[in-house]
Amino acid sequence: MKYGQTDGFKGDIRRLSSDEKNLFSKVVREKFIPAAERNAASGDKDTWPSSLRVRDVEAAPGIWEMTWDWPDGRATFEWRNFDGERGIFWRRVGGHEIFKEPTGEK
Repeated sequence: MKYGQTDGFKGDIRRLSSDEKNLFSKVVREKFIPAAERNAASGDKDTWPSSLRVRDVEAAPGIWEMTWDWPDGRATFEWRNFDGERGIFWRRVGGHEIFKEPTGEK
């Protein structure tokens, strides 16, 4: 699955601790990407594991959030097309503070 990132996401990921980065990467690799691939293939929102708590961000149409560490590890993303293939565009990653600017753009 192809992906992209906002500059906000790149800054956020640099601010995570090594343990947080490792956990985020593990959750994305083991849970998020397989579910996103199923979602992209079927368009079925029910492909997300309940532990990820994937849902729309209320204040940002088209932006989704997922929980990668309970209670405060969050990431926002949107679906985009990359060379004709549906992929993930990461917006923000961190704690609840990311919801002040969930799109990663000011």
